[in-house]
Amino acid sequence: MSIRIVVADDQELVRSAFAMILDAEPDMEVVAEAGDGAEAVAAVAEHAPDVLVLDIRMPGMDGIEATRRVSDQPVRVLMLTTFDQDEYVYDALQAGASGFLLKDVRRAELVHAVRVVAAGESLLAPAVTTRLIETAVRKRRPAAAGQWEGLDRLTPRERESLELLGRGLTNAEIAAAMTVSEHTVKTHVSSVLAKLGLRDRAQAVVAAYESGLVVAGQSSPSGE
Repeated sequence: MSIRIVVADDQELVRSAFAMILDAEPDMEVVAEAGDGAEAVAAVAEHAPDVLVLDIRMPGMDGIEATRRVSDQPVRVLMLTTFDQDEYVYDALQAGASGFLLKDVRRAELVHAVRVVAAGESLLAPAVTTRLIETAVRKRRPAAAGQWEGLDRLTPRERESLELLGRGLTNAEIAAAMTVSEHTVKTHVSSVLAKLGLRDRAQAVVAAYESGLVVAGQSSPSGE
């Protein structure tokens, strides 16, 4: 079965090039293109794609707001940006994006990214996601504690898993730190996502910071 894709970018040449690359893959089908966020939201509602490749900055409704609008749909959002330290990427992850790519991405990387996101995984490695989120968190105030009352529903081991995930550890590193198997870690992480209503690991990292469970500057495995 093909991965159904909507490509949204206000630059027609970029949009068309990405659509052409993806549509040429035997396991992918570009079902629609959109020139802004509103068109992207409408395309998702009409075509029910698996992946929305979305420019983060567009006139009118931008990619972040479009991501929020489709967050209740079973679509994975792959965000496009010009700068890898773009502060808006944090907002995109918080809104529900599963990862991001630079617009000058190579063909093979674009195709790989769509497959990864379509499979339900976050595009970014935990440590990369953590550095990005730290940069943004340092510039803003933490969310109110009441926004994360769901933390009370986590078991001590689930809470520990979330903290280690937020600090940038991989499943293997979390397993070693907790002296459990990777399978057990995956079970803990899945439970954390379900209890907190999060879409994927990227949002879990955001939650770890927003809840105050992890403090910016203390994300390394050693806490330094």
